[in-house]
Amino acid sequence: MANNFRKEFPNHFHLPERINRLGELAYNLWWIWNPSAMRLYLQLDRRLWEKVTHNPIAFLHQVEIEKLENAAADASYQEEYDRVMTEFDAYMGNTNSWFAREYPQFKDRQMAYFSFEFGLHESMPFYAGGLGILSGDHLKEASDLGMPIVGMGFIYKQGYFTQKITEDGWQETGTFHFEFEEMPIISIVDENGDAITVSVDLPERTVNARVWMLQVGRVPLFLLDTSNSGNDKNDKALTSRLYSSDPEIRISQEILLGIGGVRALRKLGYDPSLWHMNEGHSAFLTLERAREFVASGMAFSDAVEKVRKTNIFTTHTPVPAGNDQFPIWIIDKYFPGYWGQLNLTREQFLDLGKQTQSWGEMFSLPVLALHLSERTNAVSELHGDVARKMWNFLWPDRKESEVPIQSITNGVHVGFWLARRMRLLFDRYLGADWFENLDEPEIWSRMDHIPDLELWDVRRHMKRKLINYAIEEARDHWQSGKRAPSQVIADGVMLDQYSLTIGFARRFATYKRATLLFSDYKRLLRLITNKDMPLQIIMAGKAHPADEPGKLMIQKVYRAAKDFRSSGRIVFLEDYDLNTARLLVQGVDVWMNTPRRPNEASGTSGMKAALNGTLNFSVLDGWWREGFNGSNGWAIGDETDYDDPNVQDEKDAASLYNTLENEIIPMYYQTRAMGDASFQWLAKIKENMRSLPWQFSTRRMLKEYLHKMYLPALEE
Repeated sequence: MANNFRKEFPNHFHLPERINRLGELAYNLWWIWNPSAMRLYLQLDRRLWEKVTHNPIAFLHQVEIEKLENAAADASYQEEYDRVMTEFDAYMGNTNSWFAREYPQFKDRQMAYFSFEFGLHESMPFYAGGLGILSGDHLKEASDLGMPIVGMGFIYKQGYFTQKITEDGWQETGTFHFEFEEMPIISIVDENGDAITVSVDLPERTVNARVWMLQVGRVPLFLLDTSNSGNDKNDKALTSRLYSSDPEIRISQEILLGIGGVRALRKLGYDPSLWHMNEGHSAFLTLERAREFVASGMAFSDAVEKVRKTNIFTTHTPVPAGNDQFPIWIIDKYFPGYWGQLNLTREQFLDLGKQTQSWGEMFSLPVLALHLSERTNAVSELHGDVARKMWNFLWPDRKESEVPIQSITNGVHVGFWLARRMRLLFDRYLGADWFENLDEPEIWSRMDHIPDLELWDVRRHMKRKLINYAIEEARDHWQSGKRAPSQVIADGVMLDQYSLTIGFARRFATYKRATLLFSDYKRLLRLITNKDMPLQIIMAGKAHPADEPGKLMIQKVYRAAKDFRSSGRIVFLEDYDLNTARLLVQGVDVWMNTPRRPNEASGTSGMKAALNGTLNFSVLDGWWREGFNGSNGWAIGDETDYDDPNVQDEKDAASLYNTLENEIIPMYYQTRAMGDASFQWLAKIKENMRSLPWQFSTRRMLKEYLHKMYLPALEE
């Protein structure tokens, strides 16, 4: 298929000829999951690399020319540079990828993947949380497998938000601004050299969006941007920030993503054979696809049948706030002429997404997606049960177990989340083929080949790296002159690399129960101040700006971190991002997760921890219900379902404290003579790594999507 655009790369780097492809590499995100590529920049100026948030384009704009020239003349740097560029060229030019070998008949097909957010790297903060991180990992793995996927989303010039914690522990939000010339965003233009734009109709006006591109390895990701001179002030801001609480802004964004996204792909020359909606935000694409067929003369019923067969919908959350729905008056306002283009009456149009709630009738985007998608999936086995129960009303003639919603458990991209030192260890002991076959359990059965002390040395290195990061951040905060001494303590300046360290980091929503660990504060203080077996806790996360209960939970945690009685062993890391996330899942000893079951649809942070030898301590919800085998971590509570959430919280808190006090802490401090490592602890780490990474990788996940969801659509 011929694409109707060409790429325009800024030509603004002044690089020595010998290493001039550093600029080209910066514009392909392949480097973010290839540590050797990343190190080409880091080695030039480590301090600057950290200062620019690991952004190679900003880095190349600022690095001293003398350092570039020294590197270009250094034989060892040249050797590493040549090796990386050879690997990059081989990767990009590979015509024998896994997908090409296994499914050559579909090599010319395209699969469209729509998501409201894409979390790719900390230097590109247009993501809010887990949904975006999963979307980013989905594209990275599609690139590795050679799957012909094209992504569609938004570029948010202000990102999500930046977080500052006041002295009394209250979350304050700030605005992040980035400049396009400092990002790996590629301008795409038509044959006349004009920027490619698409338009959608909103009440009493037309909004135009420019289309930009990010190259994610072999996968193109297109991003819509309304900050164009032809739009009014309010419409320019439509793609400024994620997840507005204003329903009219939200529906405008979702019209732009769903309807505008289809139009953008058409204009770019794509004709996807399947359309994958990652959550309901892009559900309006189903209507636009049907409208295209109706415009060609097809009856709406036939158009819907054709569209349904090639639409795929992934639902991610059983929490009502995660399922967008709008009052009928908003639909009347934003779609007054659209149902006529579908040859429908208003009532027929509304029936496509109507959901009756206790407060009245609403138009639900998940209902629309479910009505117009032949294949739908939840993101874990337990979430599948919850989703079938939740949406059973759409199939009143079927039993709950017969509701057509499958389960495909989420995974994580191994290349991005695995620590460099751990990857080198795997390279030595798991075999040269381990990365290409990482979804094969036999590969991970080789964990016993790794000497205990070498594994422990890598684990201790990653822990030191995390603690040094926290201390440096605390020092920077102190030097700013804007932090009270108690805040610097809360930042982690007193962390100790030899103490058992628990990590907890996620969005501070009430159902995630971030303060469950603090429910018996006196008992917690006894555990963390035990001089013989001390415990320290590192926490991070953001609450949605409109979520007051979530902000109160952060305040409670932060006040505990500042409390002199906690001896500096409770820490809250401010402004949680992907860099902090990597350091945490790699560096802590135990990863804790405390959702109120069954509200965690899947969760992926624990998968990232397990990949790096960090042990999970979690409620049996989402993925951990499938991953826990009794020997590879610990469970909080059991699978009992409670009608009273207060009783559930009480039971889970008791289980949490008892397991910590009687199992986890004693096992960690059960040492041997050499290396200060517990035999039992290391055995548990190895069982964790034998049983979990292959199951909960995006490699397994995408292959499962392909077999269960994509191939039936491609065969239509």
